[in-house]
Amino acid sequence: MSTRNLDALFHPGAIALVGASNQPGTIGAVLARNLFEAGFQGPILTVNPKERAIRSSLNYAAVKDLPIPVDLAVIATPPDEIPQALADLGAKGCRAAIVATSLTARGDTQTNAALRQRMLDAARPYLLRILGPDSIGFISTRAQINASFAPHMPAKGDVAFLSQSRTMATAVLDWARGQGFGFSHVLSLGEKLDVDFGDLLDYLALENTTRAILLYIENITDARKFMSAGRIAARSKPVIVVRSGRSEAGAEAARSHTGALAGEDLVYDAAFRRAGMLRVQELRELFEAVTTLSCGIRLNGERLAIVTNSGGAGVLAVDALDEIAGHLGALTAETAEKLKSLIPNGCGSANPVRLGSDATPKLYGESLPLLLADKGSDAVLVLNSPSAVSDSSAAADAVIGALESRPRAPVLTCWLGEASADAVRKRFAARRIPTYETPSEAVRAFGHLVSYQRNQTLLMETPPARTFDEPDRDKARTIVEQALASGRTSLGEFEAKAVLAAYDIPVVETRIAATPEEAGQIAARMNVPVVVKVLSHDITHKSDVGGVRLDLHTPEAVEYACRDIIRSVGEKMPRARIDGFTVQAMIRRAHGQELIAGIANDATFGPVVLFGQGGTAVEVIGDRAVALPPLNGVLAREMISRTRISRLLAGYRDHPPADIGAISDTLIKLGELLADLPQIAELDINPLIADENGVLALDARIVVHDTQETGSKRFAIRPYPPEFVKELILTDGSAVTLRPIRPEDEPGLVDMVHRSDAQDVRLRFLGSVKDFPHLMAARLSQIDYDREMALVAESNSGEITGVVRIIADPDNEEAEYAIMVRSDMKGRGLGYRLMNEILDHAQQRGLKRVFGDVMRENGPMLHMAEDLGFRIFPGEDGPTVMKVVIDLATRQKG
Repeated sequence: MSTRNLDALFHPGAIALVGASNQPGTIGAVLARNLFEAGFQGPILTVNPKERAIRSSLNYAAVKDLPIPVDLAVIATPPDEIPQALADLGAKGCRAAIVATSLTARGDTQTNAALRQRMLDAARPYLLRILGPDSIGFISTRAQINASFAPHMPAKGDVAFLSQSRTMATAVLDWARGQGFGFSHVLSLGEKLDVDFGDLLDYLALENTTRAILLYIENITDARKFMSAGRIAARSKPVIVVRSGRSEAGAEAARSHTGALAGEDLVYDAAFRRAGMLRVQELRELFEAVTTLSCGIRLNGERLAIVTNSGGAGVLAVDALDEIAGHLGALTAETAEKLKSLIPNGCGSANPVRLGSDATPKLYGESLPLLLADKGSDAVLVLNSPSAVSDSSAAADAVIGALESRPRAPVLTCWLGEASADAVRKRFAARRIPTYETPSEAVRAFGHLVSYQRNQTLLMETPPARTFDEPDRDKARTIVEQALASGRTSLGEFEAKAVLAAYDIPVVETRIAATPEEAGQIAARMNVPVVVKVLSHDITHKSDVGGVRLDLHTPEAVEYACRDIIRSVGEKMPRARIDGFTVQAMIRRAHGQELIAGIANDATFGPVVLFGQGGTAVEVIGDRAVALPPLNGVLAREMISRTRISRLLAGYRDHPPADIGAISDTLIKLGELLADLPQIAELDINPLIADENGVLALDARIVVHDTQETGSKRFAIRPYPPEFVKELILTDGSAVTLRPIRPEDEPGLVDMVHRSDAQDVRLRFLGSVKDFPHLMAARLSQIDYDREMALVAESNSGEITGVVRIIADPDNEEAEYAIMVRSDMKGRGLGYRLMNEILDHAQQRGLKRVFGDVMRENGPMLHMAEDLGFRIFPGEDGPTVMKVVIDLATRQKG
């Protein structure tokens, strides 16, 4: 369930308070006071079996006595009475309920779980939505509803705040009241028994009184719904999140390096980034960030220019830049010359630009446009410190004047001081110019802009085309299934490398020896320096037990090393069974970097991919980045860039840049392996050697487990569904490949549109389209397979000749379709086949209806819709557009 009936929460016609009270200090009394005093224009009815009136309003003894239906109810009864109250409210037509009662202090865990289930069972027949339990309630300043026991009604604003914790909700409301900060809505989710973050993000994404969304999160229950809804919301408005509980608890239980390194909070951080949200670390920063982003500034890069009348303040700002995303820009020679001629003391040739303690307002006003025009920076921070020889207030007016014709210019301001600076900051704020009290706060705000822009760009950036073939899935699956059938929970090194090789990940040639003597014989045949390692399913980290010997040049040295390994393992892990040894060539790469790449399973978000600096001290170094699969070239490269070792991979001194494409492809392949083989619990490639010639896996370990889960269902983001790939034979006998769209298909979509008649394009997009810009094409090619499906028809030469799509509503009830066939492909039955395929898919996923808008003049489309079983109605947007609808329950599959 998702947004269904949430309109009853946000826009109720009538409200009931069940458990209302006149007794001062009780939750029922506070709720009654807040509801009646907020100014709600509809009826408010109270229920209490012992009261005749509540706050001079006629009270009712039971829900069944209510004289009119209510849309929203607030419940503050004892816990055992809640299920019956929900059932009675549902029977009265109520569609949403806020449960303010806390269950956490009542009874044991089993009893509470049974009570929660009774609540859900009581609400289900009526599709009644539950907010809570343990919720402070719901506030809407627009609808004048205060259905909460918060101490104050907040000011009206356009920011929604969703909090999992009710104490945090009250703290934020108190802070906002002191700052004069307003909200459109405030919701306390409590235990999230029914309504969760995903539901509310879906609703607020389209809610026009909300300009930004703030989240306080402790945990996520439905990761896929959260990611789908979060990505939709973040595309339409800023979503800023703070999460508590940044510990690494649980890492010790992991059997692989990856499992130990992929801590819970690191995965949450990756999820927020992938959804296009901005994460901050504390509540004050939450409001700083929303204030900054709400000013409408958008950056084109990550370089900051600083102009100041105080050298000390400029240094503080530069120091703060080391802690955030972004860096100091370098002035172009042209800008430096102009500033030098402008500034009397000649301090303007470098960044930060020092105007001098006696800087005049005119100097501020003239230098700012020069810095905004400079190609070496993407934003400007204007600093001012109080001075006896200059007028800070007039300097602020000069900055405001310089921005009159550029209201959304990337400018941040910081006027230091208290009494005089406070009035200046208010003037900046009134004109939506971001302003801060200290240089570090201003730089942190710049970091928010940079991080937010990075995350938004990742949502829409077109990845490069895939450069590798499909893997040998059957071979890899057979290896894993054979290990499980033999009762093992891990693969041997040889097996693990065979799985990687099946996915075209380069591995060093490895041979198995049963005895030291056989290992020596293999080394003799290889005739190169070798590495020997212990082969044992009982040993996870071979180096920890002395199970690895390097750079062995003779068979005798290999035999001695194997016997020494047996001795060392016997001392350090006497119960481990030694199955033999692996022998491989000693790899020497002068410019090689040791990396780690791996996969693990997170309890909340499912499979994750990890990358970082490798080697035996990988946990100590702790240089790693985590991402949610599926990955593409853009996401993989961004993941690499978040590690410290990425600077070495970029090349330095006589070390050429490593093959980042090969590293990126390896990470993408690991994500695909996760989707294909749900039995893999953890995987390490450590070390993965990377240099200018590519990558090579020197060692690998894979932990496996029995599971009934399918690959795609485990993912927080549904991966590419290869099961929909098939061949279509058209009426002229030609063939096309039908497959789901990929993000890499953006250029193909653009080509299809450009090669179609202008009239066909106009009919597809219900109006003239002069261009097909990147953002539009990216939105159509980068889809959420959990909410949408787009199928492309691809010719033998790789050209996209047609595309059909559906976009489902959050409740998976109905979907809107769209279709386009390239003009030169018409008349071959392609459009009809595409429509049947997408309707088959819609039925398979359980949708009830599919609809679309068709221009009245588009006769062929209307005729095809009628042939397919659509009913045709006049459109809602005027006489030129018709609406076509098909009931899938009665449709026969095509």
